[in-house]
Amino acid sequence: MPDAIVFETQRHLKWRALDRLEHVLMAACGICLFGFTLAEFADVLFRMLHHPLASAQEFSSGFFIWGIFLGGAVAVRRDTNFRIGAISDKWTGAPRLIAEVVKRTVMLGVAGVMTVFGYVNFLHGFGSYMTPSETPIAVLYAALPVAGVLIGLFVVEGLICGLRNGFDSVELTDVERTIAAGTAMDQPLP
Repeated sequence: MPDAIVFETQRHLKWRALDRLEHVLMAACGICLFGFTLAEFADVLFRMLHHPLASAQEFSSGFFIWGIFLGGAVAVRRDTNFRIGAISDKWTGAPRLIAEVVKRTVMLGVAGVMTVFGYVNFLHGFGSYMTPSETPIAVLYAALPVAGVLIGLFVVEGLICGLRNGFDSVELTDVERTIAAGTAMDQPLP
């Protein structure tokens, strides 16, 4: 059930059509985290056994880079990326609208830069190779334009939905407040 991942307080800023994409990206981030951890563990283990893995660093780098950039895209959709809007979250009306539009416009510009220059780096990456596998480094550089496009999509989603439905959040439920605070579910709320 795709809605389980989106807080109802943020539903007015999300398109249901992108919920499945968010699920896929979060799963990919989990796979990248697991792959990075496994590659590092295997690297250390086999070095201790005096049989180092030649390509462990390549796998670690790939999982790390893809995990970071895909995770950044998910964070933009969930509005947990960076809290430039922490002050404007308390505002309502026109000041909130202006702050949110400016914030999202800047983020859209950053996504555009990531996409354009990431694509340029991706194309240049076919001239450099990782050792020992001789895989083009473009495999790593591809994460930049992919993340740029996803971030741009999620920013446009939030901007359109916010302009249509307003940026103000609905009051948090007890469960959402508990999750947002990072406390255990069985502890009483303040």
